[in-house]
Amino acid sequence: MTADLSLALRRFLARLGRAVALAFVLLWSVGPIALIVGAAFTPEKEIFSVTPQAGWRPTLENFVSLWAKWGDFFAGLANSLIVTLGATLLAVAVSTLAGFGYSRWKSRFLAGSAFTMIALRLLPPIVTTLPLFPIVNAFGLNDTYLVLILLYATFFVSMGTMVMRTFIDQIPRELDEAAMMDGASGLQILRRVILPLCGQGMIAVAIFVIVYAWNEFLFAFIFTTKQAKTAPLVMSEMIGSLDGVEWGVLFAATTVHLLPVLVFVVLCQRHLIEGLTAGATKG
Repeated sequence: MTADLSLALRRFLARLGRAVALAFVLLWSVGPIALIVGAAFTPEKEIFSVTPQAGWRPTLENFVSLWAKWGDFFAGLANSLIVTLGATLLAVAVSTLAGFGYSRWKSRFLAGSAFTMIALRLLPPIVTTLPLFPIVNAFGLNDTYLVLILLYATFFVSMGTMVMRTFIDQIPRELDEAAMMDGASGLQILRRVILPLCGQGMIAVAIFVIVYAWNEFLFAFIFTTKQAKTAPLVMSEMIGSLDGVEWGVLFAATTVHLLPVLVFVVLCQRHLIEGLTAGATKG
């Protein structure tokens, strides 16, 4: 009886420990987001109020002020959407083609280039940003969607290629050989055999690029000024406003900017996990 009670107690403590750890992770991850969203619906004078209010009354006045005073923010959202979609399509397309090549052909050159891609990916973005500025300026790409699309896609092609190679490695080569016996070319094998079976990997790469491109600040800050200015840049202008920071409006803008990508990631989390663990259980 004592042994059974001790075993039950250990199980209870183990479950309690897991519950406490899960609660801590949720508080750490969701807590800041909840505070931002809550502040967005709170009157500005009450956001940093020291004395607690009798009751919290949500309001839309911060969002109304955002619409009235910061029209540039919504133009920035549109720019962010254009750049994100363009970078995602380009990165997924290039990563899929490169992943197919790395998976199906082996050589010292390909192995060396894979190592080089990973090494370059580890460099801080600021290291490559400053040398790129005169090149971008020489080609007249400053303040254009194209420069951000190219930079964002290039920044993630290395990781996307490795993810896609891992997914394509799991597709039996016998399918390629069967298609070749039927007279299919390399591109036909890619289109008719590989692409239908590696859609989950492409979605995983797309999620990574979308989250990065939607929130990226450094490249947009250096290479854009007005026409292609994205939403994170406009929010930085809110912080540096000469009239002082309107925190309610800033929290409202942060909420509008955050929620679309947050909902998207939650809906696609299964594919994201597949991308992060791709090949982990491969024999």
